[in-house]
Amino acid sequence: METFIFPLNTVLFPDGTLQLRVFEQRYLEMTKVCLRDSLPFGVCLIKEGNEVGVPAVPERVGTLATIAHWDMPQLGLFSLTARGGARFRIVEDSVSASGLITARIECWDADRAGAAVDPACLEVLKLLVERAGSEHFPGPLRLNDAEWVGYRLAEILPMDNATRQALLELRDAGERQQRLRRLLDELGYQG
Repeated sequence: METFIFPLNTVLFPDGTLQLRVFEQRYLEMTKVCLRDSLPFGVCLIKEGNEVGVPAVPERVGTLATIAHWDMPQLGLFSLTARGGARFRIVEDSVSASGLITARIECWDADRAGAAVDPACLEVLKLLVERAGSEHFPGPLRLNDAEWVGYRLAEILPMDNATRQALLELRDAGERQQRLRRLLDELGYQG
């Protein structure tokens, strides 16, 4: 599958939401094509470089993003809300003269089934949902789904983007929860 790649200083997880302000010409064009043809684009954490200017080098694993809502508050500016879909790995990429990255990607299936939800991870997430309100989490809430619980905690717990990227790249929900549990222990969770 071919897709546009949008390197950012953030990690998007499956079912997560991402607010974007698109103003660079290359990404305005990408947005127009994605809206016109109902196509997703790939969000990858920046490995080297910056969000603006010379094309950044993206991490090789990212998440497909579908535009859920858009607005153009002024000419030359899109405000987007995107929703995370499948994870993918970049197989081959190229950069156009405008600086837009396109890539041939391999989509990943969901994590291997069978992982139980870690009780501490579940308790912390339930507490956060209760305090923030369920409207701040992508619905429907799937508190019995180890993959979904792990992604939500990876989005909101305090950690650097390299750690978030490592959690995105794991293909086992149980292992992701083990790493999150260690992080909770480091943060002083007493569950």
